Amino acid sequence: MTTDAELAAQPAAYWTGVAYEALIAFTRAEQGRHGFSQPQFWLLRNLSPADLLPEGGGRTIPELREAMSSYLRAEDDLDAEAGILLGRGWLARDGDGRYSITDAGEAARLECKRHAPAIRARIHEGIDDADYVTALKVLQRMILNTRRP
Repeated sequence: MTTDAELAAQPAAYWTGVAYEALIAFTRAEQGRHGFSQPQFWLLRNLSPADLLPEGGGRTIPELREAMSSYLRAEDDLDAEAGILLGRGWLARDGDGRYSITDAGEAARLECKRHAPAIRARIHEGIDDADYVTALKVLQRMILNTRRP
């Protein structure tokens, strides 16, 4: 068993990277079991007037890429994912290449969203909310510490 002193000496950057990869892989696998990919869900969210596009309208792939820049992964191909959603009738595209969500896409977004609590519950199993909040505060402080001159 690893002691607290041994744990304290381990590099946070390593463990945050391992956690990130494990959480993303788990989340994507669970979403895949329900018939959609994480980038597809993000596309629906970023095109929904009821979610991340309150002003409505549409967005081009470059605009969507910019809107999602903080969480897209290098392997995420928004063109291909949008094409799949077009084929399902969840998105529409106008002559200027702007995508918009359809009524069927909005229903799909809500169905995809319905699975999020179960995914979160599995990830948080055995972790008290207070411990989770403490862990996030520690990570936020580490981030702030690295931004100081």
